[in-house]
Amino acid sequence: MLVNSPTTNEGTGMEQDGVTQSGTISWRDLHADLVDRLGDPSARWLCEEASGREGGDWLAHLDDPATVLAVARLDSMSRRRAAGEPLQYVIGHWPFRGLDLVVDRRVLIPRPETERVVEVALEELDRLGGRERPTTVVDLGTGSGAIALSIAVERPLTRVVATDRSSDAIAVARANTTGIGRHGARVTVIEGFWFEPVDRALRGAIDLVVSNPPYVAAGNELPPEVQDWEPAAALRAGDDGLDDIRVIIDGCPDWLSPMGALVIELAPDQVGAAAEMARAAGFTSVRSANDLAGRQRALIARLRS
Repeated sequence: MLVNSPTTNEGTGMEQDGVTQSGTISWRDLHADLVDRLGDPSARWLCEEASGREGGDWLAHLDDPATVLAVARLDSMSRRRAAGEPLQYVIGHWPFRGLDLVVDRRVLIPRPETERVVEVALEELDRLGGRERPTTVVDLGTGSGAIALSIAVERPLTRVVATDRSSDAIAVARANTTGIGRHGARVTVIEGFWFEPVDRALRGAIDLVVSNPPYVAAGNELPPEVQDWEPAAALRAGDDGLDDIRVIIDGCPDWLSPMGALVIELAPDQVGAAAEMARAAGFTSVRSANDLAGRQRALIARLRS
């Protein structure tokens, strides 16, 4: 794919233990080769990952020779990327609101749309005093833990309960919880279907429920990179894509505090139907928020105006 990764240093200028010698290929040449094969920004991400350097540090060492081990790793990653595997899975981690999250095929890839949903959720939490007093947030369908962990890190007085029906997703979320250090002590990750595993003592006491549930309709086409690689159970939600949104909205009022709110990610064409559900469930204030592309992306429903 790129260059052969030799196991000896005969005629290569490389040694078995990965120490480089003169005459080996530079990161500049490796990057140029990958740009031809994969295009940017994949080439840059893969080279940075294989080299162990990033940003300005990587640029400052472009003319350094790559080790045998680094070339072998880059070759493996580039083959996976060329086969259509999402860049985030190839690298094995991805940034989200300042966090560096473990991601693989067990969970959805964290996206900018969901970063915006976190921003909306934090605004609602602040309205409820999230910067001044202890608050409780439940993240339903946590996946990688992106939403739950962002809230825990950015609002240090908040306790977060994160649920997911997938044992695989729970394993990823727990690994990411460990990765946020002391903030992880305020995060509880539990397996179960939506509200089912949440402690009954929290009924009527949760300040905010937030969720990025499956919301793709069964008949909707998805890009191959999504359809072929990301977990279908975290994407599809019945004929209209609203099956899980219905369950969450209907169950939410019993769990929220009197002034509590729900923030839920959805597709722009689902906002009207979801707003009607929320009003029917007892929410008195319902509105939407746009993502960075100007599309309606989050429903905000409050029990009281």
